[in-house]
Amino acid sequence: MEKYLPICLLVVLLLGIETSTIEGANILGVFSSYSPSHVIVHMAVVKTLADRGHNVTVLTQMAPKFEPHENVTVIVAAPSPEQQSITKEYMARVSSEGESMWSFMTNLFLRPSPLLNGQYEWTLHPKIKAIYENPQTKYDLVILGLMLNDFQLGFAAKFRCPVIMTWVGVPMTSMDSQVANIDDPSYVPSLNVALEPGKLSMGFRLRCVNFITHSFLSTINVLLSYKMQEFYNQAFAKDSGPDFPSYYDMKRRISLLFYNYHAPSEGPIRPTVPQSIEIGGIQVKEKPDPLPKDLAEFLDNATDGAIFFSLGTNVKFSGIRPQSVEILYKVLSKLPQRVVWKWDDMDNTPGNASNIYFGNWLPQDDILAHPKTRLFITHAGKGGIAEAQYHGVPMLAFPIFADQPGNSEMMVKSGFGLHLDILTLTEEILEKTIRELLLNPSYRETVGRFSALYRDRPLTARQSVVYWTEYVLRHQGAYHLQSPQLHMNFVARHNLDVYGTLLVFCLVSLLIQRMLFRFVFRKVLRVLRGHSHRTKASKNKLKDKIL
Repeated sequence: MEKYLPICLLVVLLLGIETSTIEGANILGVFSSYSPSHVIVHMAVVKTLADRGHNVTVLTQMAPKFEPHENVTVIVAAPSPEQQSITKEYMARVSSEGESMWSFMTNLFLRPSPLLNGQYEWTLHPKIKAIYENPQTKYDLVILGLMLNDFQLGFAAKFRCPVIMTWVGVPMTSMDSQVANIDDPSYVPSLNVALEPGKLSMGFRLRCVNFITHSFLSTINVLLSYKMQEFYNQAFAKDSGPDFPSYYDMKRRISLLFYNYHAPSEGPIRPTVPQSIEIGGIQVKEKPDPLPKDLAEFLDNATDGAIFFSLGTNVKFSGIRPQSVEILYKVLSKLPQRVVWKWDDMDNTPGNASNIYFGNWLPQDDILAHPKTRLFITHAGKGGIAEAQYHGVPMLAFPIFADQPGNSEMMVKSGFGLHLDILTLTEEILEKTIRELLLNPSYRETVGRFSALYRDRPLTARQSVVYWTEYVLRHQGAYHLQSPQLHMNFVARHNLDVYGTLLVFCLVSLLIQRMLFRFVFRKVLRVLRGHSHRTKASKNKLKDKIL
């Protein structure tokens, strides 16, 4: 009997443990961003959940570079030819002229924005409407990829299910406001504001810059909220009846926000609420895939090392100043290192140097993971920087627009590389900068130390996605994790009613004190006057007696 005791105990334990695994949930991924690099990050989340056994339907503007998966269904609703043309013209303009974050944000309201209007038009695409207007369609969860499309919370409203938002970049005002993260400008840097090297807090000058940036972004966020509400009402709420939740109701029904960010390594440390989940590097493979045979041979035989050059998925070299492209080719073609260059038009490359490999679609993460890769020339997109940091590869950045200048500045201040302006590039400066990055070991050592911090976490990015997604599924939402601030109006959130009450109390107290003072003063004055009259009368009587 004793020999069966361990087996009996094991059976009892197994029966007594309630499984927390959620099997085969139906999840809808709404990834309407115009940017392929954004979709890459979102699809990494999708693949993680599909590998876990969940069924994921993905709605997107473009077919993602994604290996077919039995648990993933991709529905592509391409923008209209007119919208595609507008977006292409916009990207060509910013590629040739550049655009600061200030201009990018301001132009959302000062001129018709292809990004804002494109998101709204895509939501009304017949393929997309057929899904959220179908009463027979049911989903357990919506994952919404953020990019000027908060109004698409209407998908979760239509399906009456929880929603998780996912953002591909660093924390910023418009994202923090989704879950009420604290963004006090005195110590929380805003977008494109980087701390000085070795500093844990901002000095006076930087706090002034940060305050102005924070105020500007907060104003833009308020204006954007009105636009999002308008889109929400037109696309979802207009014909849905009086019981349909409002845009602001849905803002308070967000369960989680996934950030492609890792605070302990990337910094600076900032206060966040439990709804904020860091999944920095989610798109980085835990084990690199094998490279295509010709590319693998090209890199394996790079005796002096290799350089990977990519300006991402949005910037096209056809839009870059021709003089800059010529300078880039001249300098790179003379290097002893081999160069892998992402080039869009394979029929019109800038040359045929034997040390340069051109490709219109390249496995960026796998190339950066290659042991021969010694330098990454990038546009400073968040995804590319995260992958280079993970693999410990120094960087040379050519920031073009949006958050890229800020990403680039933070990368330089962290000691991971250098940056140049692609519009004012010269052959001498480029050659000198590349030589500095290749020959000075401090850049590789610094980013290598960061890589160790970046990888050291209790859960990997994929494990975090699985755990927290299934947490939301288990509890039909994670509203108990919300900050009370989300459920407070402007007056209560800023204690204006308390301050107002205290002010009124002080004013009333002062008024009462003044009235009491005047009453007492008059009483005393009356007594003194009476005493004065009596004294004067006594003196007069005494005078009369003497006379």
